[in-house]
Amino acid sequence: YMGTPEFAVPTLEALLASRHEVVGVFTNPDRRSGRGKKVHPSPVKAAAVAAGVPVYQPRRVRGNDEALEVLTSWAPDVTVVVAYGQILPVSILEVAPMGSINVHASLLPRYRGAAPINWCIVRGERTTGITIMFMEAGLDTGPMLITESVEITPEMTSSELHDVLSPMGGPLVLRAIDGLLDGSITPEVQDHDAATWAPMIKKEDGKVDFDMPAQEVVDHIRGFNPWPGAHALHAASPDAEPSRVKLHRARIVRGAGAPGEVLDVSGDQI
Repeated sequence: YMGTPEFAVPTLEALLASRHEVVGVFTNPDRRSGRGKKVHPSPVKAAAVAAGVPVYQPRRVRGNDEALEVLTSWAPDVTVVVAYGQILPVSILEVAPMGSINVHASLLPRYRGAAPINWCIVRGERTTGITIMFMEAGLDTGPMLITESVEITPEMTSSELHDVLSPMGGPLVLRAIDGLLDGSITPEVQDHDAATWAPMIKKEDGKVDFDMPAQEVVDHIRGFNPWPGAHALHAASPDAEPSRVKLHRARIVRGAGAPGEVLDVSGDQI
């Protein structure tokens, strides 16, 4: 199993509770976080250690002979990858005889890339889902095994969509593995001409452009909640230094004022 953040924990737990054996876990190195900058393990490492599963934490997988040796020594029949956070070389993907399968948080070929949950909301999508797919050299280009869709409700944030999609991975991965073993699932080649992209998010992506249509502003705020957080600059007067204002929620109000105009200030809330 290869994964790192909280999103990947439910799939690991589903595999641990199944008839299949998890022979080992790759996850990213421990990181300093929080106010005290203490070193913390990844959520996936914490779950694996609690289950008594061997854990390996290479800083880089590409060009790392040791990583290839460790995975080969575990002799997996299949490798399951969920939000691992590193690009895997073909040499790693081909270790397991059944190949490497991935849980991707969009309906491929739409929203290939690092941040599909955020960008599908920012782009105003009303449906997304989970795709279980074979991994290959290209980024999220491999044949699909299973897809399952969910509705994106009008006020849903990326954090809330994350919590809907995360528990879907485990049952779908188990269906995919069983289907590959009994021959009931046939991989489906993606329509590469229909592909769209969900690149890694940068802090500056959160800045709101109030010249956009109102619905796009609302989607922008929802899609970048909680990170990097939608924000705008606000000055209390023409001579005042602008302050950064974080925008957590938004809704459209007809005829209320000019785009970006502050109509009411109550305490710390605008």
